[in-house]
Amino acid sequence: MIAILRHLAACRVLLVAALLFAPVGAAAAPSHITPELVVERAVAPGETAWLAVVMRPAPGWHGYWQNPGDAGLGLRLEWSPAEGFGAPRYPVPETLLIAGLMNHVYNRDYALLVPYRVPASARPGSTLPLHARAQWLACTREVCVPERGELSGMVRVATAAGPADPRIDAWRAALPAPLGAEAKFALAGAELRLAIPLPATVKLDQPHLFVASEQVADYAGAQHFERRGDSLLVTLPRAKFNPASPGRVTAVLRLNGAGDGVAIEAAPGPVPAAGGAPSATAYALLVLAALAGGLLLNVMPCVFPILSLKAMALARAGESEAMARAEGLAYSAGVVLACLGLGALMLALRAAGQEVGWAFQLQEPLVVAALLALAMALTANFLGLFEFAVPGFATHPARGAFATGLLAAFAATPCTGPFMAGAMGAALLLPTLPALVLFAALGLGIALPYLAVAYVPALRRRLPRPGAWMVWFRRAMAVPMALTVLALAWLASRLGGQGFAALAVALGLAALAVLAWLGREQRRGLGRGTMAGAALAALALAGWLALPPTVKPPAAEADALLPSQPFSEAALASARAAGHPVFAWFTADWCLTCKVNEQVAIARPETRDAFARAGVVVLKGDWTRRDPAITRYLSAQGAAGVPLYVWYPPHGGAPQVLPQVLTPASLSDLASHAR
Repeated sequence: MIAILRHLAACRVLLVAALLFAPVGAAAAPSHITPELVVERAVAPGETAWLAVVMRPAPGWHGYWQNPGDAGLGLRLEWSPAEGFGAPRYPVPETLLIAGLMNHVYNRDYALLVPYRVPASARPGSTLPLHARAQWLACTREVCVPERGELSGMVRVATAAGPADPRIDAWRAALPAPLGAEAKFALAGAELRLAIPLPATVKLDQPHLFVASEQVADYAGAQHFERRGDSLLVTLPRAKFNPASPGRVTAVLRLNGAGDGVAIEAAPGPVPAAGGAPSATAYALLVLAALAGGLLLNVMPCVFPILSLKAMALARAGESEAMARAEGLAYSAGVVLACLGLGALMLALRAAGQEVGWAFQLQEPLVVAALLALAMALTANFLGLFEFAVPGFATHPARGAFATGLLAAFAATPCTGPFMAGAMGAALLLPTLPALVLFAALGLGIALPYLAVAYVPALRRRLPRPGAWMVWFRRAMAVPMALTVLALAWLASRLGGQGFAALAVALGLAALAVLAWLGREQRRGLGRGTMAGAALAALALAGWLALPPTVKPPAAEADALLPSQPFSEAALASARAAGHPVFAWFTADWCLTCKVNEQVAIARPETRDAFARAGVVVLKGDWTRRDPAITRYLSAQGAAGVPLYVWYPPHGGAPQVLPQVLTPASLSDLASHAR
């Protein structure tokens, strides 16, 4: 009622006209806004029917959004029966500024969409009568009139969904699209700041943020918008009187004058200051998150392919203190430099308009072919086939440790782990120098266990002393490296097809033949490094020329246990508009953590059956090869890579980003609560 009084003061209408919001049973005056109830289609028992409450203002009159702004009153509906109805979904409103008061209005015909869940006990062939008592405020720029009306309709119950009323699609298109990613907000003094994950490719023309949460923002205050990569920073003044401190902020972002918009759900979190970097405290937390993420990456399944390299590095740490420290520093420098290089290249590619994310290097077939050849060479080296790693490194162990760090970081960072996802997502939005600091912190976290062994004598004393056992240990470490060869050969087939993988393996075997010859010559005391290097360079050139023409997209693999459809924003919006729960699942063949989760929690009969009972729509985003649409979605979620799992509750509930390590019951429990 206070909102009505404020509007009446601005519109100079008699106070008694607003206060006498007559009961429905009183005599009805002619309406300036005509309501109508439209049912989309016949539906089966237990399914959701969409209802359109259509409001048609007379020329010069307008109705109000769910939060009318500084003045006005939105539509109020009292349904009969009272059960089964969800929250109305409003189209994107317009702004109307009168006497310094900002109103959120509709000057045209508009429709609210309301989900109604048909009782599971309803019999096919029957009809369910629906009734609603409606109250609203109809206004011009000078006068406001409280109005009321009775709405009635019928939902036909059928064995399957019937044809839809074509008008519903047009009304649904006017609704703000679900953003699909959680925004962040922060209250800073007299300002409300939001960081909205919005791809840089989305154009903005006359943007405006309609805040649905009441007593949070000054609706008439100036709104400042700033693009920061794939994030939109919005700053607006807080409410002047009794500003609220909400747990969440809901809003609609109007993208352009045509009325396109997206629905926003924002949780408290770090938000960069407009025109600059985040606060010192927020940035320090991001650096710590990157450090912790790198540290935890050492125990993630993603590091298993380079277990041999890390184990050999630790084995050497048991040598002299001076050598241990030198190798620890060199190994750490290699890891940090690799993370910095990958981060800088990723930022440069994104600045050039490329849709890339973390671990982009493993989306390139030629890079995987090179790693395959290198893994084959390392396996042969561990087995003693040859004693040559990098020229000059045999006499300078620190150089070997540096090279090991480079390779370990390059091959061990395809997946994101706890803490790492948020930090890497923030790095995509920050200026270049602060972003590179986050990548360096990630590398330092990966190297931290080896630095600790190098500089903490108590830890180093727990390692066995160097000796003959290291020869056998080295040969044992050839086993996980050989498994890496098999994994990379399979990945090559997934990225480039069987022909590409076969040629890559053949080139790798040719390189092994050269290295075996080199090893034989070494054992005879003959130096053949120059000749071997020339032969390997020739093979590399042959691969560079011969491999690209053989790359072919592999055939899609069917999901044996959990049926899914390819992820797209359109498929997500369609499933959510129909009221279905949605499980969006983002994976890649080179992400070992993803594959572990699929075996542990996703590709299970229990998950399949629970999803089927709850009507869950499964959308799978395969990021094995570069996919700009998936990259944009990951960026919008604040994630720089995979795995990523997002759960969308039924009937428009707020999305939930799931942990990156799933348990067997993670998904079946979510599905059981969605029924």
